Amino acid sequence: MDISTINWLAVLVAGLSAFVVGGIWYSPGLFGKAWMKDSSLSEEDIKLGNKGKIFGFTALFSLVMAANLAMFLVDTPQMKTDVSWGATAGFLAGIWAFCAIAIHSLFELKSWRYIFINGGYSVVALVLMGAIIGLWR
Repeated sequence: MDISTINWLAVLVAGLSAFVVGGIWYSPGLFGKAWMKDSSLSEEDIKLGNKGKIFGFTALFSLVMAANLAMFLVDTPQMKTDVSWGATAGFLAGIWAFCAIAIHSLFELKSWRYIFINGGYSVVALVLMGAIIGLWR
């Protein structure tokens, strides 16, 4: 694998795009209220959370995910990455993440709604990451 073909600025933007998706996805107007209810969290619980830890590790893990996806999308003589293949690879990675979330959530006795909210976020975020990495070659 030749990681010299990775556009690290695209990886940074792709990783940070998870914040944009998450901000919309978990907003009260979309899935935030349902997620809080199914997570047994109140507004007060959310306010008490350590924002530095939460957002800092979220940024770190999102960047790791984007870098990992970029490594899978390294161009080879047989395959050139474009926006379509990037989004497809992101979708496939998202299905993998969705399944992992579903397995953990089932053992935690979480609802299907909870699984689809969190798993759906992973799918959408990874599709966008892949599209950004594929487009920005």
